[in-house]
This record gives sequence, C-alpha cells and structure tokens, in this order.
Amino acid sequence: MPLGFDTLMPEQILSAIEYSGLRCTGELLALNSYENRVYRAALETGERVVAKFYRPGRWSDQAIEEEHDYALQLANSELGVVAPEVFDGESLLHVDGFRLAIYPCVGGRWPAVDNDDLLRQIGRLVARMHLTTSRIQFAHRPAINVGSFGWEARDAVLDSCFVPPSLEAAYESVTNDLLDHVESSLASVQVQHLAIHNDLHPGNLLQDDATLHVVDTDDAANGPAVQDLWMLLSGPRAQQATQLDAVLEGYQQFRDFDFAELALIEP
Repeated sequence: MPLGFDTLMPEQILSAIEYSGLRCTGELLALNSYENRVYRAALETGERVVAKFYRPGRWSDQAIEEEHDYALQLANSELGVVAPEVFDGESLLHVDGFRLAIYPCVGGRWPAVDNDDLLRQIGRLVARMHLTTSRIQFAHRPAINVGSFGWEARDAVLDSCFVPPSLEAAYESVTNDLLDHVESSLASVQVQHLAIHNDLHPGNLLQDDATLHVVDTDDAANGPAVQDLWMLLSGPRAQQATQLDAVLEGYQQFRDFDFAELALIEP
C-alpha cells in the first residue's frame, strides 16, 4: 500500500536517493511542487540532484514510465529537456513504499516573456520538441478533452460537498452553460493530437545564458500543439498578441502550425 507524504521524513528521503547508488552529504532543500514532493540533495561528489517523490494514486507506474520515456527521447535529441536519471535500466524507483525519480540539477532563471528574440527561441524549441514526438501517442496518460478535464472535474466538485448547498444549483447551471460552450468550441476545430508537455508556462523553463532548459514533464499528455504555446503568454490582450506573433515566428521555422488551433486557446 503506498504511503502518504506525512510519513516522508528527511532520513527516508536521503535513504531513497542513496538506494540508487548515489551518496548524499545530508544537505536537503525542499523545492516548490503542487502535486509531488521535490527535494534538492547534495552529493559527496560535489554535485546536486533533484529527487521527485510521486503523489500516491495520481499516476500508474505505466503512466510515469511513459512520461520518462518522453522526456528521455527529447533529452537524447539534445533539446534541453531535463529527463530522469536511469539506474540499471530503471528511471522509476520504488523504495520503502514510495515511488521516486532522480534528476540532474540544472540552474537558470525564468525567461523574460517580454523579449521577442527569446520568445522566438522558445518557439523554435517547442517546434523541435513537437517534431521529435509527433508520432508518439501516449497509451497510459490523459488526452486533453472536455470530458475528463471538464465534466468529470465539475462532477467531482459537486460530489465533494465543497460547494455550499445554497450555491449548488447556480454552480451546476453556470458550469453546464460553460462546458456546453467549451464542448462546442472544441468540436468545431479538427486538430492533430500529439504527445505534448502540457504545462509549458515560463516557470517550467530555465534560462542559463543562451541555453534553455525545459523541466517538469509530469503533466505530459496527448493534445494539440497550441497547448504548449498559450501558457507562455501574459499581460493585456494586445501584449499577448505580440508575444504570440514572436513565438509562432520561431515555431514555424521548424514546424508548420495550424492556425485553426488558435480558436482553442480560450476554451
């Protein structure tokens, strides 16, 4: 039976990392993560690694292994994607009831999304990622659709008692209208689904001088190319339009983009 994070103590974190054969100094730093528990650990070699402990029940082993294979394929294509380390042929480790992966620690800062040259560089990077994985279809990971991301999520909220009884009818009515509209919008655009990062916002990009690193492929899914582009945009609508022009200019230097997909951004 998988253990909860409330039982994950520092000595267990270090022991799990050392299960791979690495040797830690004892220095640990907890990093931000919404779904999982992630720690930076110092090694006796002077290097640092990042250990990600997976939240129990979120992904199957097969889904995690698919995500790892996706990241490793991109990393092996020299695209700057940070992929898990492999130990004796395994990237997903099972230690004392926990599942974890160990990653190299890369430095950098979040990219400035008001820099058109950098946005074009990001567009080129995303296009090369999509070219590399365009023939992949995940078998054990989700596909972006209004069923699982919309209706099922809405029903889970209603079933959870999070919504006060006095607001349930209004919530159900509003979400019915909203998801009907989203469903209609998505159905009006025929697009190719491919294996995508699916959570490619600026916080999952690290810039070190001229190098860009892509991190956190945990949400990888089957979906349209535009899903890996729109989260890069921010600010007023006119500013977002300028940013999108720069991203797509870079993207199209390596891969054609179906402009019909822009209609998917709002829904």
